[in-house]
Amino acid sequence: MRFVVITLAMYALCVAVLMGVGVTGVLAAGMVGARPILIAVAAGVVLAIPVTWIVTRQILAKTSKG
Repeated sequence: MRFVVITLAMYALCVAVLMGVGVTGVLAAGMVGARPILIAVAAGVVLAIPVTWIVTRQILAKTSKG
């Protein structure tokens, strides 16, 4: 249960950061259409899943050694 709660919290943070980076990169590249922005958002949503998994496992590994 602890893993699920931490994973959901970390996913919310990771997805926001990765979507923001993606959209900022797209806009900085001069692609101001809806399609490139939506692709960047979708990429952020998908990439946040493995990033969340790795970060959560590392956090729990470090805190459980206490």
